[in-house]
Amino acid sequence: MEDTAVLADVLWRAVCYASVCQLHLQNNVLLSRPLITEDVKMRPSGHWGTVPGTAWALSHLALAAGALDGDISLVPLLGAGHAGVVQLSAAWLTGELGRLRPNFRPDADGLRRLSRSFPDVDGLGTEVTPALPAGAFLGGRLGGCLPFAQGVALDASGRVVVPVIGDGECETPTTAAAWLAQSSLVGAAVLPVVHVNGFRMGGPSLLGRLDDNRLRAYFAGLGWDVEIVHVTTGAQAEHAAFQAALQDAMESTLGDRPTALVLRCVKGWTGPVALGSQTLLGTPALHKTPLTNPRADAEQLSQLNDWLASYRPSQLFDTNGHSRGPLAEAIAQVRWCSLPTARPATASVPRKGTGVSFASAVTGIVRQHAERGDFLLLSPDELASNRLSDLAGERWAHELLAEEVLLEWLAGWTATGRRGLLVSYESFAPLLTSSLVGHIKQRRLDGARGLPSFNLLLTSYGWHNVHTHGDPSLATALLALGAPSVRVLTPADPVRTAAALDEALNSFDRVNLVITGKHSRTLHPESYLAAEQSRGLAVWSHLSDDDESDLTIVTAGDIPAAVATDAVDHIRDRHRCRVRVVNLLDLTILGAPSTWPRGLSDREIEQYLGAHAPLLVLTLGHPAAVWGLLAGRLRRPVDVIGWQEPAGPMPQHDLARSMGMDVSGVVRAADLLLASREVVR
Repeated sequence: MEDTAVLADVLWRAVCYASVCQLHLQNNVLLSRPLITEDVKMRPSGHWGTVPGTAWALSHLALAAGALDGDISLVPLLGAGHAGVVQLSAAWLTGELGRLRPNFRPDADGLRRLSRSFPDVDGLGTEVTPALPAGAFLGGRLGGCLPFAQGVALDASGRVVVPVIGDGECETPTTAAAWLAQSSLVGAAVLPVVHVNGFRMGGPSLLGRLDDNRLRAYFAGLGWDVEIVHVTTGAQAEHAAFQAALQDAMESTLGDRPTALVLRCVKGWTGPVALGSQTLLGTPALHKTPLTNPRADAEQLSQLNDWLASYRPSQLFDTNGHSRGPLAEAIAQVRWCSLPTARPATASVPRKGTGVSFASAVTGIVRQHAERGDFLLLSPDELASNRLSDLAGERWAHELLAEEVLLEWLAGWTATGRRGLLVSYESFAPLLTSSLVGHIKQRRLDGARGLPSFNLLLTSYGWHNVHTHGDPSLATALLALGAPSVRVLTPADPVRTAAALDEALNSFDRVNLVITGKHSRTLHPESYLAAEQSRGLAVWSHLSDDDESDLTIVTAGDIPAAVATDAVDHIRDRHRCRVRVVNLLDLTILGAPSTWPRGLSDREIEQYLGAHAPLLVLTLGHPAAVWGLLAGRLRRPVDVIGWQEPAGPMPQHDLARSMGMDVSGVVRAADLLLASREVVR
């Protein structure tokens, strides 16, 4: 049996070779003869700079996992989306790609097809994908891989999670905060491999400017031990040094001593050193493929030939492209550790006396779900502020003043089939927009379906006279995506908040935003709740006339429901008209069913909203979000009252009046709508 350093070397060379093929070639992928013009793509594209270091780390991790006891799993995660070509190459070599896409089997024809397909690759694309090994963290969410790995590793005995992250990534606030946050996660075995090649995409990295002593001091200050390995040539001695450092780091990590492994190398090493008079090696010029036109440039074609030949493909593959010798042995020893599959859906937890306040309702539901043992509660230091102080201090509850880190913790936790909830203020949640959009994109892909939903409970505080705390932008942005997995739930009282939260925590494959008020104690009849849960809305008959309505008022949220309750008799008496009040629990039902799974059909619009009645919608969020959902579907007068950014701080009643979210504002809007249909008598 070959030494592990030898196996790591051939595996690394093969991954690099296949990556260069994908970036440049369409024929002659085994380099069985010198390259000619027709072998090369018209437009080589992709990212090279991170490939050699990422391939190095991934090769060692896959072999180390194969050597471990079966009770311990070593789960690699690729933080750099631009490392997707490495993931594809490794998966092609070891056969996982061929099992997923049979046309890319591990032979010469499969590599030729893969190279021709890149960068599209049969729906997998060029970024890291969850369908393949090491891809549970979707490429493109720069900075999130370390906290995602922490969420994966939390409360997971026997699992060591290894995020491979770049020095550029370490400049992001999400990664920077996650280093420090590790100290609050007892038993989360995370072993980051930090790929320090000295450069971001466009310039020198901050971490790369530090010498080894300053690197050690930096990590020590954050509470981490560090192993540093320099790789300059790719010699077997360097493989052996990295292998030994990896073993030491794993032992430290399993011994609850947070340890990072730093791989120091040159940007784009093993690639072209220079092109004409331009130096390439160790510069941002190697971030993308440096040989942009080898088809027309003889010097570039020659350099590409030498570049591919430097990996000695004839030692790696036989004439059919199958692995041979040490490479075949290495592939036989590789082990790809994956995350556990999602647990099957279970029946809804019975709600036991959820109480009449936000605090009692939410606390009761959270505790009932926590009894399952697979629950995580996260908040940016706001449990007490949100009147949920009874939940603080539980072993399954964590608070941290870094929303982006919390989001990735929850993403990693749910990626392992477990359930969780992030509680925050609606006004702070827009910080999460970019990462949530990336999470939604990931959940559409092969390998990331069938997972428990991603749940956020957001208290809408801006309506209660806090100028800095009014910003419903997250819901507006997510609704604008038109993503069927999104649900924006707007319960009218604490009982409905408990019901919405209960259903969300039991759901799969969704992103649930439950938006409610922490102040609300007003209760509305529970007799409508079953209908609201089953169809997302219900006619509140205790506030409505029996016959066809002259005006329909739709409420979405606790303040809208309370204001409509107070205003409806004023409207009825003032105009001697028939009014219907409809309460929404799920805002997305206003959208077209072609986009939104629960969208009302034309028949249901008439059934719930009336055949011809003008429509007045009251919402806690932006009116633009409602208009976007309606999108001209209703051929009748419509008005929407919702959040408008005030000019500055003002008393609560003035704020409501300025936006029309008070009795006089609702009556005034009803006057205009009724006049437009000439029903005022």
